[in-house]
Amino acid sequence: MSGARPILALEAISKRFGGLSVIQDLSFEVMPGERVALIGPNGAGKTTAFNLVTGVYPVDAGRIRLDGADITRLPARKRIRAGLARTFQNIRLLPHLTVIENAMVSQYARNPSLAGMLQPVSLARENRWRREAREALGEAGLAQYAQEATGGLPYGIQKRIELVRALLARPRVLLLDEPAAGLNPAETEALAAQLEKISASGVTLLVVEHDMHFIGAFCRRVVVLNFGCKIADCDAEAVGDDPRVREAYLGTETDLEVAYAA
Repeated sequence: MSGARPILALEAISKRFGGLSVIQDLSFEVMPGERVALIGPNGAGKTTAFNLVTGVYPVDAGRIRLDGADITRLPARKRIRAGLARTFQNIRLLPHLTVIENAMVSQYARNPSLAGMLQPVSLARENRWRREAREALGEAGLAQYAQEATGGLPYGIQKRIELVRALLARPRVLLLDEPAAGLNPAETEALAAQLEKISASGVTLLVVEHDMHFIGAFCRRVVVLNFGCKIADCDAEAVGDDPRVREAYLGTETDLEVAYAA
């Protein structure tokens, strides 16, 4: 990876809401193919950082680059087209639509023209967009749910559908906001296997997650936030060695041992 250009770079970005500073001079880079965790206590600014990267909020200062291109002022829809996609901490599926219809929503980002926007919802019983969505659901082990209403499905299934929807935007960088939250051990294992396949396909992953066992098993590098500031950027296996991280987030050595052994 020596000499490679970062696929994602945050350069001294800051964000305030009124008198509250939620992100302060935050800088870090993600290299192509990396699996990086963004961790920290509740309120540290992790989801806000995701919202800044994906264009939900404008930055007050600093720059964001995707594969070298400055996307700081780019609208959110154009960031998706440029290769960014995400999932959300709170599921944002459309409960009245079927699973395959939810999965197809992200395909609109790849169709900028009016004619292109109509293609995924063509009146034809079958088209390439629907075939692509069905194949993606099959690869994720969700084919049997394709025609079911999404709102009636278990939480863990809905989390996996949201991941498929994000992937159908064809991202180069995928941001995952607490993907394992609320999942039981079997669902977490299925998620990890799905993410391994996504990573192996060449997609770069940036993950916000509180499950340190999941982070330790899946991510190779960890960026730690506290009160909107970066306090550490290190190998995942070394994160517990930093006293600032232990004080802010991980707790005592005993707490850390329990977290990783869970």
